[in-house]
Amino acid sequence: MDQGGRTRSQGDAASDDDLLRFIAQGDRRCFQRLMDRHVRAMLALATRVLRNSDDADEVVQEAFLKVWTMAPKWQSDRDAKFSTWLYRVVLNASLDRLRRVRFVAEDEAEEQADPAPGGLERAMARQRERLVSAAMAEMPARQRQALSLYYFSDLSAPEAARVLDLSLGAMEALLVRGKRSLRTALARLGVRGIGDVT
Repeated sequence: MDQGGRTRSQGDAASDDDLLRFIAQGDRRCFQRLMDRHVRAMLALATRVLRNSDDADEVVQEAFLKVWTMAPKWQSDRDAKFSTWLYRVVLNASLDRLRRVRFVAEDEAEEQADPAPGGLERAMARQRERLVSAAMAEMPARQRQALSLYYFSDLSAPEAARVLDLSLGAMEALLVRGKRSLRTALARLGVRGIGDVT
């Protein structure tokens, strides 16, 4: 035991599997530690995919609620690490929500460009985000997943491949096809070349 009376395995150095064992027993402090460890990366992924911080926050909250309820069933000898599983949960929930997002044409958009300096640029950036979201909603699911993990999170291609349970070669091929699909979908919306992804 340390000076605070906690067991060492409940401390900050505990593995995700250790924390999940304590969470399964109802330990809220360990749940908070697990959240603190992963919430930033999960919010970043969901926000990048959804382009809406409120929706992203909701998706991540739902994912951690799922962690709380599934903790008693977690098996530490799984093939996938907890973080890999959590990335999958957040990505799939984000993509499900993205499918429900409908593209709003610029001339139909309710919001007007802010007349302050930089207002037009912000309005154009929001419109680009809507276009990318609409284009991604048209893509095959695996391509959407690959692009989202690689371009919209801090994962490398090998890490993203592990999340999707693919070989590195299959992941790279999926990224190539995904970029091509995204370009095609954007072109149908009248857009060519938005950022690094296209």
